[in-house]
Order: sequence, then structure tokens, then C-alpha cells
Amino acid sequence: MTELLKCEAALIDIGVNLTHSSFNKVLTETINRAQQANVVKLIITGTSEKESIQALKICQALKPEHPSMLYATSGVHPHNAKEFNSETINTLKALAHNKEIVAIGETGLDFNRNFSSQKDQEKAFEAQLELAVELDLPVFLHERDAHHRQLEILKQYRGNLKNAVIHCFTGNKASLFNYLDLDLHFGITGWICDERRGQELQEIIKNIPLNRLMLETDAPYLLPKTIKKKIQNEPAFLPWILNTVSEHRTETTLEIAKGTTLTSKLFFNL
Repeated sequence: MTELLKCEAALIDIGVNLTHSSFNKVLTETINRAQQANVVKLIITGTSEKESIQALKICQALKPEHPSMLYATSGVHPHNAKEFNSETINTLKALAHNKEIVAIGETGLDFNRNFSSQKDQEKAFEAQLELAVELDLPVFLHERDAHHRQLEILKQYRGNLKNAVIHCFTGNKASLFNYLDLDLHFGITGWICDERRGQELQEIIKNIPLNRLMLETDAPYLLPKTIKKKIQNEPAFLPWILNTVSEHRTETTLEIAKGTTLTSKLFFNL
């Protein structure tokens, strides 16, 4: 286990995949290590009907030990859009009536791998945007190689959406400003710690207002490259992302920590 970095201010991980099988036997230890690193709230990502149900179950099962730490989203990832049917939206809606569910998603478009057809992705995406509008909940968004089409769809709904965050933002300067024009938020992951893939993000992150910036690990994926060991990513490593973000902005690490935490609390109504 790599040495934990403890942030002076409390942090919130807005996107962690605790339903992933790799966490099954180490869930308690994972959450305890997050607390040791001063990561005080975790939002578990729902990526399908099954995973959204499981995310809620984790929140509720661990609530006695962690009464105000665990929350979740309810949604269908574009990879799983082919599974979306007439009953899916009813399931997501029922889940969202639980107070632990703080956003609709992960939803959006992914034309990079097209595990689901573009038609199925757009159908599932628009249905979830409509649900978010109906329930007055923010949206947790995914987008990869689909910026222009996603932007077109979002423009149709943005006026009625409470809020939206581009989870794991890895886009270029043009897409950043397009999303800023729609008053969206941005989730920054360990991608920014990659000296090769994250270089453009390092250059443009200064353009994101602090009240639109949030942090996430996307664990167990996207281990920060600044951690030199080959280990599984987890919420306790969020301070590593914070440190790299601070290297490419004008605010201090503490200011960014406090700012992103406040922004996350306001966005998800925590």
C-alpha cells in the first residue's frame, strides 16, 4: 500500500465505482482509508440498472457506520444503453426517490467504442435527461469522442436542467469552453496526473472557474501516474489528484480543496 496523503481540508470524491467487483472484499478498508486521507464523502457511480441498485444498497448497508458519507447516482452508462428498455426509466425513477441518490447518470454518449449503437445511446441519454428535469436532480455526464452531438442534445435540455457535470473531463480547449458556455461543471480525475495523456488538460484547467470544478478518482480506474506503484486506485488517492490540479492553477492546494468541496456540496445538495 502506498503512503496516504492527508489533505488539510475535507475532500469529496464525486465519482467512485464501489460496485466494481474488486472492492467486494475490501469495501470497509477502502472507506476507512478514504477517511484517513480526509476524503469525507463518496458518490458511488450508477452505470446500469443493476449497478445503480447495488450502489444504493451499499449506501444503505453502510449508513449506520457512515451516516453522512456515502451517496450514489442512478443511471445507465452509454456502453449499457442497448439494455435500456421501457421499464428502465421506472427503475431509475424509483431509485431516485431515495435520499441517498443525488444525481441521474452516469449518462451521455461514447462514440469511441460504441458498445451500444449511437441510436440506442441517444435514446437512453435523452430519456435520462428528461428524468432529471422531472425530478429536479443534477446530471452526471459521460462523453468520449461525441462532443458535438452531446452538445447539441444538451442545448435542448440545459434550460430545464438543474445542473450537470462532465464527469472525468478529458476534452480539449474548444470543448471546455463549449461546456462552460452551457454553465456546466467539470469532474477532474487522475487523468491530469498523466504527463503524456493529461498534458492538454494540465494546460487548460486554469480556465475552469473554481465554482465549476470538482474532484473524483473514478476508482478503481485511472490511478494517478504520480503514484509509481502498480496498485488499484481508490478514494484515498484523491489528494494526489488535488496536488496535481494545484500545480496548474493559481490558487493554493488548500483553497482548491475548500473550493471543490463547497462546489460539490452545493451541486449535489449534500
